[in-house]
Amino acid sequence: MHYLIEIPWEYPFLIFLGFIVSIINTMAGGASIITLPILIFLGLPSNVANGTNRIAIMMTAFSANMGFKSKGISTYPFSAYTGACALLGSVIGAHIAVDIKDETFNKILSIIMILVILIIILKPAIGYGKLNFRLTGKHLRISCLVFFLLGIYGGFINAGIGFIIMLFLHYYNRLNLIMVNATKVVIVLVYTIGAFLTFFFNGLVDLPYGLCLGLGTLIGGWNASRFSVEKGEGVIKIFLVISALIIAVKLWFF
Repeated sequence: MHYLIEIPWEYPFLIFLGFIVSIINTMAGGASIITLPILIFLGLPSNVANGTNRIAIMMTAFSANMGFKSKGISTYPFSAYTGACALLGSVIGAHIAVDIKDETFNKILSIIMILVILIIILKPAIGYGKLNFRLTGKHLRISCLVFFLLGIYGGFINAGIGFIIMLFLHYYNRLNLIMVNATKVVIVLVYTIGAFLTFFFNGLVDLPYGLCLGLGTLIGGWNASRFSVEKGEGVIKIFLVISALIIAVKLWFF
């Protein structure tokens, strides 16, 4: 007698979703705005969805980091210092028990997305050949402070933080967009570990859903990171603008 193992439809769906959003997240950012509502729609309480989503974020960042390393792209030790500071902030953020109105938060974040689009489109050209990366000295110290503060937000909800990280690294630290992405995934990986453990030890993680979502992101993050290096900055800008625009519209009207 043969027995068929019935697999809930949510599992393959979440694997596919993870693959798609990890490409968006690696090349631009904002995937949590997509995954969080879906996890809630599937029946998870908001705080559990927030904790479960951290598995996908970690796996995306890990696979993307491996992809960038395979191409020889790294900003170590800058990424390690800023990541450690973000980690401290994320533990604080994950412990914050503050209720905010979803509608107010979404409209504010929507405005931020539009501002990011305008800056990307209208920014003056930066002569990278004449400028050195700002990764040491006072620039490192200021970056550590900024990423500590960003870590608090990242630990709290994380949604949309990729855009802010990219903006700061690009304009303050003078990194091109490929180096920005390579640095971003290391920082996100480090601080998300702290946030995930906080949610996990408080019983706010659905492991089956999180691992399915994470499996898809593991595959997508690797491919997206290598693709972005091969295709250069142009394709990253396209993904960044399109992703930010879609998220901004969704936040404001839905």
